[in-house]
Amino acid sequence: MAALPRRPTAILTDIEGTTTPIAFVRDVLFPYARARLPNFLKAHAATPEVAAAVAEAERLAGGKDVLSALLGWLDEDAKVTPLKTLQGLIWNEGYRRGELKGMIYPDVPPVLRSWHAAGLRLYVYSSGSEAAQKLLFGHSDAGDLARLFSGFFDTRIGPKRAAASYTAIAQGLGLPADEILFLSDIAEELDAAVSAKMSACQVVREADGTLASGRHPHVANYFELEQLISN
Repeated sequence: MAALPRRPTAILTDIEGTTTPIAFVRDVLFPYARARLPNFLKAHAATPEVAAAVAEAERLAGGKDVLSALLGWLDEDAKVTPLKTLQGLIWNEGYRRGELKGMIYPDVPPVLRSWHAAGLRLYVYSSGSEAAQKLLFGHSDAGDLARLFSGFFDTRIGPKRAAASYTAIAQGLGLPADEILFLSDIAEELDAAVSAKMSACQVVREADGTLASGRHPHVANYFELEQLISN
């Protein structure tokens, strides 16, 4: 567990494999959206947000049947923005009905609350839509955690493995990049953040089968991370 270069002003965190078990996304959220996607598109075809997402999906599908394209992307876990938008809208209904509850690793909520109380600025950057991020944290099994965050970013800012995305986030926050700590389980995402001058730490969750890359400081959970930041 190597030391960080400096204490951060802000923390930017990934979700899947970092704050939330991959199994929750893979085995709960994705199947929930997949089972409901066909009927959802029919029922909400005239809704502006759905219509815009479908139009963008049609453009990206290049003439392929849009539902088939969306289901294919979902099965591949493709980071396609209109798919993520539609998933978020479907999950919104599930959370509102009480059929879904965001699963958060138990070490995460107390540390997030501690950081928030200490004045650290907290942000999320995930491939899931901003709306889906807010729902997961706002309807979590640890209560409303969304209120602890000052902002949310998704792939509309750019790909998660591109340094330019992290530069854009730092500019949007009005902070020097080196005052931001990015947390993720994916080494290539951390590489991109470091290329943008952010500091980075890999969260290596045994339950998710994550392996330390050796290229970044790493922790097993947020309790270790809190200790690392305090030193």
